[in-house]
Amino acid sequence: MKTVDWTALRPREEPPATEGLRERKKRLLRRRLSDTATEMFIERGFDAVRVAEVAEACGVSEKTVFNYYPTKESLVLDLGESTLASLEKVLADPRLPAVEAAQLILAEQLSALTAWIFGQPDLTQAKGTLRRFACLIRSTPSLRAHHRDTTDRQAAAVAAILAARAGLHPGDPEPQIAAAALLALWPIQFQSLHKHLEPAHTAAGLHAAVTADVHRAARLINTGLHDLNRPHLEQPGETRTL
Repeated sequence: MKTVDWTALRPREEPPATEGLRERKKRLLRRRLSDTATEMFIERGFDAVRVAEVAEACGVSEKTVFNYYPTKESLVLDLGESTLASLEKVLADPRLPAVEAAQLILAEQLSALTAWIFGQPDLTQAKGTLRRFACLIRSTPSLRAHHRDTTDRQAAAVAAILAARAGLHPGDPEPQIAAAALLALWPIQFQSLHKHLEPAHTAAGLHAAVTADVHRAARLINTGLHDLNRPHLEQPGETRTL
């Protein structure tokens, strides 16, 4: 089965320098399972495709599929997991402002995506494929629920990191709202990409237009996130402005 190369939407893989043949085969099979499943889901609908059919198309057993992906939903490109890992790594450095850390991750993801779109032989088809993928997520309740679960785990992790940086408890309102604001930059980027996708004629042009929208949103929340790290001098009953 011929599938689209979904590399731009997949967590970036850095094969170990000492990767052996067995490890390489496992990595490539994992990629093929996700690519094949995504293509089948887009073509026929998520609920209409059984995991057993994905396994058959890839020449493996259904058990093998679940060895690589614990749920059917996780087969559909686990970029959220990659984002969570990146946030935990980049935000761990207290010298880097939280908003800048988020923008670095977003910029890297956007660069990969725009390069993928304009690297396809048929630009119109590439844009259509991306829209169909987005429609698949929006129109499938179980995938939306899976996305919400991932977002909740991201929010909890980010709140814990921001709280540690500011000397607060993760359950305090400041790191909670700060985490929510920071993660809101991802849907901003997604919506901006959708808005600028059709009129864009070059990868650089699309990247610049989307980045400008993300920067506008980032400026709006930057003051509040910066204030999170200030000493807590307010008196009981006072509300600190973020």
